[in-house]
Amino acid sequence: MIKLKDILLEGKPPTIFVPRRLEDRVERMISLYVRNGNKDNLDLSGLKLTKLPEILKNVSIGGHFDCSRNKLISLEGGPIEVGGAYSCTYNKLTSLKGAPRIISGNFLCSYNNLITLEGAPWKVGLGHSVFRCRSNKIRSLIGAPEVVYGDFDVGDNPELESLEGIPKKVTGDFYCFRCKVKFNRKQIEAVCDVGGTIYY
Repeated sequence: MIKLKDILLEGKPPTIFVPRRLEDRVERMISLYVRNGNKDNLDLSGLKLTKLPEILKNVSIGGHFDCSRNKLISLEGGPIEVGGAYSCTYNKLTSLKGAPRIISGNFLCSYNNLITLEGAPWKVGLGHSVFRCRSNKIRSLIGAPEVVYGDFDVGDNPELESLEGIPKKVTGDFYCFRCKVKFNRKQIEAVCDVGGTIYY
């Protein structure tokens, strides 16, 4: 008698049995990434993750890291170093704790529920990059990077009322429009060395 299992397995390699749970598939993908030398990009976007997989802890990412469009409430346990851009947009983050300390490319954390920038990288970019934190609920810039080699964008934060914590240096443009307090160019230039245009 022919069994359904025999039909399904006929001509199929043994690897037909792959982990079925999303968490298992993600861990398998990360394990393969690490085995291949951590050189390329790692894309975990749109996987409905509520937390970053534990296997990512202390991993260095050679390229870009994307964990956007999930349901993350924390970046804890994430990679310690990212050689390219880091995107955690469109999540439910209230804090950036757990983000790498240095990002070589863009750092994108817009469209979250951030009330503080504490935990943000202290340096962003090697060339011309972007620190973008639009559409959140931050009230001050405490925790922002000390230096941004590129643009600094905290526009569209309707509760931002203080420049406390502003970066010491932004080599590109500075965006702070649609905030609770309408800051002016003189206020910003008094506390930050801005190399480009200020949009307020």
